[in-house]
Amino acid sequence: MLRFVGRRLWYGAWTLAALVTLTFFVMRLAPGGPFSRNRKISPEVQANIEAAFHLDEPLWQQFARFVWGVLRLDLGPSTRHRDYSVNDLIASGLPYSLTIGFWAIVVASLVGVALGIAGALRRNGMTDYVAGTVGVVGIAIPIFVIGPVMQVIFGLRLGWLPIGGWDGTWRSLVLPVVVLALPNIAYISRLTRASMIETLRENYVRTARAKGIGWRRTLWRHTLTGALLPVIAYLGPATAAIITGSILIETIFAVPGIGRHFVDAALNRDYPLVMGITLLYGGMLILFNIATDVVRAILDPRIRNER
Repeated sequence: MLRFVGRRLWYGAWTLAALVTLTFFVMRLAPGGPFSRNRKISPEVQANIEAAFHLDEPLWQQFARFVWGVLRLDLGPSTRHRDYSVNDLIASGLPYSLTIGFWAIVVASLVGVALGIAGALRRNGMTDYVAGTVGVVGIAIPIFVIGPVMQVIFGLRLGWLPIGGWDGTWRSLVLPVVVLALPNIAYISRLTRASMIETLRENYVRTARAKGIGWRRTLWRHTLTGALLPVIAYLGPATAAIITGSILIETIFAVPGIGRHFVDAALNRDYPLVMGITLLYGGMLILFNIATDVVRAILDPRIRNER
C-alpha cells in the first residue's frame, strides 16, 4: 500500500511540475500584457513598471523566479490589485469557495447515491423514474439557467431566501449550494444506478445471498463496496472543481470567491493571479485524484497493482 501511495505521489509531483511550466509559458504566449490596456505612458515609466514586476528580465530568468516563488508558496504581487499579492487575494476568496463547495459536494454525494440506489433497487418503478427525471434535469439544463430561475422563484416571488450576496448565515448558502450540487447529483445518481445494477449481477453477490446472508447485509457489505468505486473515482475531480469555486455560481449569486477573482484577472490580464488560481486548481485536482485512488485501493486491493 505504501508503494502504491508513493507511486501516485511521484506521478502527481511530475504532473504538477508540468502544469507549472505550461502555465507560465502559455501565459507568456498570450497576446498583449498586464499593462497593455493602460493609457499611453512614456517609455521611461513603462520601463520602470516592467522593472518593478521583473518583466524586463530574460524569459528563462522570469521562469526561474516564478518556480522559486512556487516552491516557497509565494505567487508574487498582483499587477491589477495594488498593494495585494496573489496569496492575499486567494486567501480572501478561498474560504467562501471552500464553504460552498464543501456543502455542495456533501449534498450531491448523499442525494445522488441515495437516488442511484433507490433507482437500481426499484427499476422501472416510480422511484426510478423520479431519479431519472432529476438526472435529466440536472444534466440537460445548465446552471446559468437554473440559478436565475431559482432566484426569481425563491428570492423574488416567495421571499424565502436572499437572491445573492454573502452574510455568513445558512440562508445565503442554500441557493448557491443547491444550484452547484444539482448537476453533480445527476451524474452521481446515474453512475450509482448503473454500477449498482451491474454489481448485483456479480457472482460474489449471488454467492453471498446463496450462503443465507440477509439482503440488507449483502447490500451494505458486498454490493455497495463494488458499486461505489466508479462514484469515488468521479468524486476526485468533481470535488476539486466544486471546492475551487464555480465561476458562474459565484458570479450569479455575487459570492466573493476565487472564481470571481479568476474572471476579473482574465479580463484585466492579471497574469500572476491567473497563474496562481490555475496552479491552485491543478494542485487540488491532483491531490483529490490521489485521495480517491487511495480510497479505491482500500476498497478494492486489485487496484494497488495498477501502474
